[in-house]
Amino acid sequence: MKNDYLVVGKVVNTHGVKGELKVMPITSDISRFDYLLFVTAKYEGVYKEFRVLGCRIHKGFVLMKLKGIETMNDAEKLKGQDLLVQRKHAIELEEDEYFMCDLIGMDVYEGDKLLGKLIDILETGSNDVYVVQDDDKREILIPALKSVVVNVDIEGKRMQVKLPEGLIDDI
Repeated sequence: MKNDYLVVGKVVNTHGVKGELKVMPITSDISRFDYLLFVTAKYEGVYKEFRVLGCRIHKGFVLMKLKGIETMNDAEKLKGQDLLVQRKHAIELEEDEYFMCDLIGMDVYEGDKLLGKLIDILETGSNDVYVVQDDDKREILIPALKSVVVNVDIEGKRMQVKLPEGLIDDI
């Protein structure tokens, strides 16, 4: 199921008494929520698809109403759950754009040297930063710039980079 779905948000709380959800968006463009028709989430132990009845942006969060979630108690059961969309219904990406979930876990190389696994992506104001961890649990922060990221092979789970001089000393 994991590869067929993308995480678009996480339910962090309820909002009000009529079953509305407070969702932390996990996307580079929060306006994508305006176009969501369905989301899938774990509800009472099983994955269930919900029709999105409404969404609005409030203080950096998405307030969302789902069909079948009518009370605060219903909404409480979704607290802490990821909201997923089917990959086939996801927005189309521009060239050189990737879904975060496709990058996490990738092996990162400079030339033939394995630097480690991409374990996290930090979203900063100017550009993302890839957190790469080696076998010794040391982390390297790599700017996600075209001048640094040479190639991304989603299917092969491999990223090729050319590190700026002085980024790390003991390569």
